[in-house]
This record gives sequence, structure tokens and C-alpha cells, in this order.
Amino acid sequence: MNKLTIDDLDVRGKRVFVRVDFNVPLKDGVVTDDTRIRESVPTLRLIIQKGGRLVIASHLGRPKGGPESKYSLLPVSKKLEELVGRPVRFSTDCVGPVPESKSKSLAEGGILLLENVRFHPEEEKNDEAFSEQLAALCDGLFVGDAFGSAHRAHASVVGITRFVKQSAAGLLMEKELAYLGKAVTNPARPFVAILGGAKVSDKIEVVENLMKIADAMLIGGGMAYTFLKAEGQPIGKSLVEDDKLDLAKRLRAEAQEKKFALLLPVDHIVGAEFKPDTATQTVSVSATPDAWKGLDIGPKTIETYRQKIAAAKTIVWNGPMGVFEMPAFAKGTLEIAKAVAAATSSGAISIVGGGDSVAAVHQSGVEHHISHISTGGGASLEFLGGRKLPGVEALTDK
Repeated sequence: MNKLTIDDLDVRGKRVFVRVDFNVPLKDGVVTDDTRIRESVPTLRLIIQKGGRLVIASHLGRPKGGPESKYSLLPVSKKLEELVGRPVRFSTDCVGPVPESKSKSLAEGGILLLENVRFHPEEEKNDEAFSEQLAALCDGLFVGDAFGSAHRAHASVVGITRFVKQSAAGLLMEKELAYLGKAVTNPARPFVAILGGAKVSDKIEVVENLMKIADAMLIGGGMAYTFLKAEGQPIGKSLVEDDKLDLAKRLRAEAQEKKFALLLPVDHIVGAEFKPDTATQTVSVSATPDAWKGLDIGPKTIETYRQKIAAAKTIVWNGPMGVFEMPAFAKGTLEIAKAVAAATSSGAISIVGGGDSVAAVHQSGVEHHISHISTGGGASLEFLGGRKLPGVEALTDK
């Protein structure tokens, strides 16, 4: 990576503005999954060790143009304090006199967490004056460690870099880019991509880009039905994007022309209705009943996909194989998680991104057998789709 990293910064005695991704789930004012906070701790600890003073910013949720107590980062400050093992001061705003005076009074190794940057609409507009106000809270040093927000050209991710002397990647950002970068530029082969989720439209660029660099692609989830319908297969009442059928046909034709292995489900579990306790049956795709909906991949598909995964040396997985949130239709996704973990234990490099895929890895208890679990589903998809990420581009070149 040709961008500055924390190792290139002299932070001793200086206030360092660190943009993290603390967009974590909360219930009754308590953090229910602290993965994203834990992932940022090594970066924060390193700056403290080097004698810096931390000013930390993040967004949380999607507040509607102003402060909303349910999206306050105050509960996160308590969890962060627990994880770093030192006091964390909290500022009730992210710009203005309150954070300015609190940041100026930070001792060496001190930590200040700012309130949710999205409480100001200027954040998402990448507003120049707002960016400058954020930059006023540090001594010219910015560390971008929010890979999950790197695809957003927002003030605290991109705008602030115009008003500081140096902008560097944090350890988590470095790690994400190292794994994803190797997958797209120099993967160990065979390289197998596994894509799921509801819509082809969310993943068009990724499918197109990965077809140029992977050796095989395994498709599951709702997006599979657009491809299956494009092939003339019966899909009953399964989810489909009719306006993407021509695109699916074109991608399928390209795959055949290049002799690229684009695999689709051959059997699936269908439900009478879209609800957890609906009647189900397992049928081959070609025998899909008219009024039923495909809700998970079937045993033959799982076995075919498992064999492809077992032979892989690089695996990238984004998106569930079925309606993972309903236990009756989670099996396909959980089996893929186990298959990816088994391949990793045999020497493959595996990268998993996207909420449901990551949840499946944790639910299967195999998270320690995955090479890299990405903290940014959307950002990793854009990167794998061949796009430049604004939050990375904005960092200072070496």
C-alpha cells in the first residue's frame, strides 16, 4: 500500500484524530456485539504507546438530520473504556467549543470519544466548514481506520484530510487492504468467489470484476433466481429482479465463452410462504412448484459447492445462501461457513464480508478458522468490484 501508515507518524504529545467504525448494535443502551470496537483497539493502543492523545470519531445508525438519543455513542464509550482498560472521556458534540476544550485538556495517552458525527447533516454532505471544524480538534494528524466507511465520501472520512498535515491508515485499514488487495491482484489459485444475498443489482460490479480474476463463482441466495429465470428454469414465486434478466443472460454467456465456472443451485428448499414456520420441501430447481418460493440452497448444491471450496486456495465470500435469519432456511449458509473454515484449516486464504456471512461464521463457531473477517461489507464489495475507495484515496501518499 503506497499510503502513510501509523508507523510514519510522529504522534508524541500530539492530538490525533482517529476515524473508527463504531457502528455497533445496541439494545437498551448496551452494546450487544463489540466486534468493531475490538478490531480498532490495536490502532488506539499503538497511538497511546507512541505518546499520542486520541480524539475518536464515528457514526452510528442513520439519524434523521439531527441528534437522536438512540444513536448516541455514550454506551460505546463505556464499552471502549472496558476494552482499552483506561478512562474514556465523552464529548456531547463532535464539533464546537465542548470538544475543542475537552481535546485541548487531554493528557498524553488520554482518550476523547466524540458524539455521533451523523448528528450533523454536514457529515454526509462532506461539508467543507464542518470538515475544518473536525480538523480543529487535532494537531494536524488524521488516522483513517474505518474501513467499513471507506466507500463513503463523508466529512470525517474524506473532507477532514484537506485540513490536516498528514493522513495515515490505521492497523485495521492496513489489514483489510492487505487481504483484499492480494485477493484482487495476486491470489493463490484456485480462487473461488462465493456470492449470495437478495439482489444481483447490489453485486453486479463484483460479479463482473471477479469473473476476470477468480477461477469459479458459486451463487446462492435470492440473486440466484434472477440467473436461473434467465436460463429458463422454473423458479415459482421466488425473489427475482425481472429488470436484470438481460444482464444475467449476458453474464452467463460471458462465463460460458471464457469457460468460467459460474455455478448456480441445482436443488433448493422451497417454502409455501415467506415465514419461519411455513411448509417446506426439498426439490431440484427444475421441479420447482409454481406457487412456492426458494428460500435456501439444497443438499446437492451444498455438496457441489463444498467440493469447489475444498479445492480452493483463495476464497472470498459475501452474502448468505438463503433466508439466513429464519432457522429453517439457515442450513445452506451455515454449511458454507463450515466448508470455508475447513478449507482455511487446510491452507487456503479466506476473506468473509457482509453482515449475514459474518454472522454465519460466528454462529457456526468457526470464526477462528477464517483468515480475515472484513468489518466492511459494502466497502469490501466496492473494492472487489474494482472501485477506488474515497476514504483510502484521501490518505497521504508515501
